[in-house]
Amino acid sequence: MHQDRKLPILYRLHPIWLLAGYIGVALAPLAFAYAQGLEPRRFRDELSSALAMVAFAMLLMEFVLSGRFRAVSGRIGIDLTMRFHQLIARSLAVFLLIHPFLYATPLKHALPWDPSGQYTLGLDAASVTTGVIAWILLGLLILFAIGRDKLPYRYEVWRLSHGLGAAAIAIAGAHHAIHAGRYSGHPTLEAFWLVMVGIALVTLLVVYLVTPLQQLRHPYRVASVEKAALKTWTLVIEPLRGQAVDFQAGQFVWLTLDRPSFAITEHPFSISSCPAERPRLGFTIKEAGDFTDTIGALRPGARAYVDGPYGNLTLSGRTADGLILIAGGVGIAPIMSILRQLDAERDARPVKLIYGNRLAEQILYRAELDGLAERLRLEVHLVLSELPGLWEGPKGQLDEAVLAQLLDTEETAGWLHIVCGPAAMIDSVEETLEKLGVPMRQTISEKFSYD
Repeated sequence: MHQDRKLPILYRLHPIWLLAGYIGVALAPLAFAYAQGLEPRRFRDELSSALAMVAFAMLLMEFVLSGRFRAVSGRIGIDLTMRFHQLIARSLAVFLLIHPFLYATPLKHALPWDPSGQYTLGLDAASVTTGVIAWILLGLLILFAIGRDKLPYRYEVWRLSHGLGAAAIAIAGAHHAIHAGRYSGHPTLEAFWLVMVGIALVTLLVVYLVTPLQQLRHPYRVASVEKAALKTWTLVIEPLRGQAVDFQAGQFVWLTLDRPSFAITEHPFSISSCPAERPRLGFTIKEAGDFTDTIGALRPGARAYVDGPYGNLTLSGRTADGLILIAGGVGIAPIMSILRQLDAERDARPVKLIYGNRLAEQILYRAELDGLAERLRLEVHLVLSELPGLWEGPKGQLDEAVLAQLLDTEETAGWLHIVCGPAAMIDSVEETLEKLGVPMRQTISEKFSYD
C-alpha cells in the first residue's frame, strides 16, 4: 500500500495549504480580539498585545514542527520543516521578549471604572509570576538550542530538557495570557489558548509516550553488523514479528539500538537497503566520534526500535527523464537505497552517480556499484580528494570544477538531481548546480544538521 494512504488527510494536502493554515492560526487571536469591540488603547499597547498573541500562537504551533510528524514533514521535507521550526522560533522569541517593554499603560490593578483595561494593565501577582517564568524560560530555551553543540551534556539530555522546557513555557504562557491579557480573558480567546496548549502537550505525549509504546509492539533485532569501509559499518535489522516498516527508497528512520524504547537515545539514519529487500532494513553508519563508534561492537540479536519512515529524498511524485545522484561519504546510504530499488524495478532511465570521498579506503559498495552499472543505465564517477598513486578517476572536491567536468547540463536538462552528504557539501553542491544552470526545482536534498 502506498504510504500516503496510511496517513491523515493533512499529509495529502499541498504545502501551500499547510502554510495558509499556519498563517491563519497565527492571526486568529487578532481576529478574536478585534471581534470583542473594545475601545482601542494607545498604539504601543495595541502593538504589544498583538505581537504577544501572534507570537504565542506561533510558539504553540512549533510543537508540530518538531520534525516528528509526517503529516507535516512528509509534505515539505524534514529539512525545510526543521529550518522553518528554527527560524520561526527565533522570530517569535524576539516578539515575546520585547513585548513587555512596549507597554505605555501603567502596571496597576484594574480600576473599578476601567473594566476593559483601557487605562491600566490590571496585572495580579500570579499573572506577573507566570509571565516572568515563561519569559525567562523562552530566552534560555532559544539560547540553549542555538548553542546546543557547545553544551557539556549529551544530545538526549538536551532533547528532554527542550521538550519539558517548551511544555512549561506553554502552560505558564497560557496562564499569563488568560489572566493578564486584555483580550485573552474573553471566553472565545481563552478557549482558543486552552485548545492550542492542549494540542501542544498532546504532541509531546505522542513523541515521548505513544511512539515508544508503539515501538514496544513492533521490536526489531540486529541481524548482522559488518564492516563496509574505513570506520564505516553496514547494520542490518529485522522485525521480531510481522513486516518491517513500509518506506520509500531514500527515506530515513529514528533508530534506537540496544536500549529500551523509552531511553530517548534514538538517532536519524538513512535506510541504505531498498523496499524490495524488506523485511530486513539496512543502514550504512560511519563512526563520528559519538555513540556511532560503538556500532561495530553490537552483537546480533540486540534489540532495536524504529520510528519512521521520514524524509522527502525520494522519487515519489516526481517525474524525470533521468537522474543525477551526487553523494559525499556516507551520504551514499540513501542513494544506494534508490539505486537498489531502481534495479529491483528494472528502471530503464539513465542514471549518473557522482560519489566523492577523501580516501579510496572510504569508498562504499564499490563492487555492488560495478554490478549495478552493468544492469542499469548507470554511469559511476568516483571522486577522491586525497589521491593514491595510481588513481585515474576524477580528483578534488565536489566543487564547480569537478561537477562542470562531469555534468553536461544541456544533455541532462530534464533530469532530477539528488544530493546527499555533509551539510556543508550539500550547500556547496546546490550552489554549484544553480551556477551551472540547474533549476532549483530539479534539485532535492536533505540535512540532519542545521545552523
